[in-house]
Amino acid sequence: MAITRRRFLTRSGLFAAGSVLAPSLFAHPLVRSAFAETIGDRYFISLYLDGGNDGLGTVAPIANGSSGALRAAYEQARRSGAGGLRLSPSELLGTPSGGPDMVDASSGTPIGLHPGLAGLHRLYAQGKVALIQGCGYPDYTLSHEESRAAWETGLPLQKTLPGGWLGRYLAANYGGSDIPGVNIRSSLAGEFRQSTTSVLTFDNVRDFGFPYDWNFGSDRDEKRTALLALAEDAAASAQGTLGHVGTSLRATLLSSESYPTLHDLYEADRASFDVAYDGLGTSVADDLREMAKVIYGVTTGQPNVAARFFQATNGGYDTHSDQGAGEADGQHTRLHHEIGDAIELFYQDCEDMGVADKICILVWSEFSRRVEQNDNGTDHGSQGPAFVIGGSVDGGVYGNHPDIRDASLNDDGNTRYSQAAGDPFRSTDLRDVYGTILTKWLNMPQGQVLSSILPPDTGDPAERWTAPNFDLGFL
Repeated sequence: MAITRRRFLTRSGLFAAGSVLAPSLFAHPLVRSAFAETIGDRYFISLYLDGGNDGLGTVAPIANGSSGALRAAYEQARRSGAGGLRLSPSELLGTPSGGPDMVDASSGTPIGLHPGLAGLHRLYAQGKVALIQGCGYPDYTLSHEESRAAWETGLPLQKTLPGGWLGRYLAANYGGSDIPGVNIRSSLAGEFRQSTTSVLTFDNVRDFGFPYDWNFGSDRDEKRTALLALAEDAAASAQGTLGHVGTSLRATLLSSESYPTLHDLYEADRASFDVAYDGLGTSVADDLREMAKVIYGVTTGQPNVAARFFQATNGGYDTHSDQGAGEADGQHTRLHHEIGDAIELFYQDCEDMGVADKICILVWSEFSRRVEQNDNGTDHGSQGPAFVIGGSVDGGVYGNHPDIRDASLNDDGNTRYSQAAGDPFRSTDLRDVYGTILTKWLNMPQGQVLSSILPPDTGDPAERWTAPNFDLGFL
């Protein structure tokens, strides 16, 4: 089954009207203007599971389907008992009451989520989660660094373009006076890398500030005045590089004075959610709360706060040992609770702010892990699931579950990447996920995506990504 068989996001009223009256409705300039404004009032969040999340323990077959015998293959590869990683059918969180089906359409296999993802499963029951199966790329590598770079750049086979996939988008749409992105971490995430516009990096907004050098006097106001004057002079320069440095410096200085105020604003206005994040007591909950503070600042019109793109990382997924199965104190259960519970609370926070339909969260990991367990963990693998969450998401299962039958695995014991059109286990290329986000959520023309963000590969179409399969159903 091609990933194009289902819509990925539900249509808005404008889109529904356009589907009936197109193409004339969208030719009207007032409608085009309204549509552009709607596209502009959105947020995108990249949440990286660092270490290679065990996707085959995150989404597992509950029973054999009409073809493929995937549950039998799973049972063969993963043991029960001491050190076993087997998730029983009763432990897996399958199709929720009233929610979208959880079935791999190509094989008819009913599938379920790891019990640690109960929070994500509750959002799935509301139709707010798209589960994208079998995400990967050709000629995959088992190296954390190389695989992470493939996902961050969106260029798994050719490094023909600089920066990260999202960084190239930012560079094409923003300038030196803009600060469209925030990383909740101490360094710039690879997917945001570019040299055109600023991206802020901090652990929390309260402690964010301009790094004045206190070795040269302690009068902050005097330094601030002098620094802003330098920035203004440089920004006015006709020399391109100097002008860019000046505008970027001015924007960064002003933002460093505005962002810390978001902490007190959020705590005062949204105390119940602030306490709820504290109750989770995890780093990913803390990171998503920082994003919520910025989003709240945007929605309330705080000056110099305009970020629409966010990134955070949750580590600990390199589970070669002590991974655990579905037990409450298992390592994988704990990791999944950190993600699922925090995303559920963040979604509720955004819903209360009135922006749940405007957020799109992508959860990804650099690779999955092998279906066959080692003593009590899993080794580096290939394809795995990704999740897209948001109020506008048309929830359900997309793509094909990897073929985990023993005879179908490669010499490493990993699932095979395939782009063959007739393959019932055809892979979902990471660029199809990115391409959908770029063309539908971020409104970039497909031609521009292919020329400047995600250039196609060359070679055997059964193994190479030669054409976009972007239609996951975004607006």
